[in-house]
Amino acid sequence: MQTLHIRISDRDAKAYNLSTEKEISFPELVESISRVYAKQALLECNAIAEKNGLSAMSLDDINAEIRAVRHAKNHS
Repeated sequence: MQTLHIRISDRDAKAYNLSTEKEISFPELVESISRVYAKQALLECNAIAEKNGLSAMSLDDINAEIRAVRHAKNHS
């Protein structure tokens, strides 16, 4: 097994929920970083949905859109 030492800013350590008090595995590092990027992507998706009026759609509206797309796909 190899050990990798990296230096990051205090701000990044806090943002990625990393601590200098313990060692973490590579999969744990990947998970921490992935979680931050996933949250950012979700926030961007929400902003796009609000900008385009999609956040106001009801569940019935969403299901109707899905049915319409599936119908068009199956009958084209």
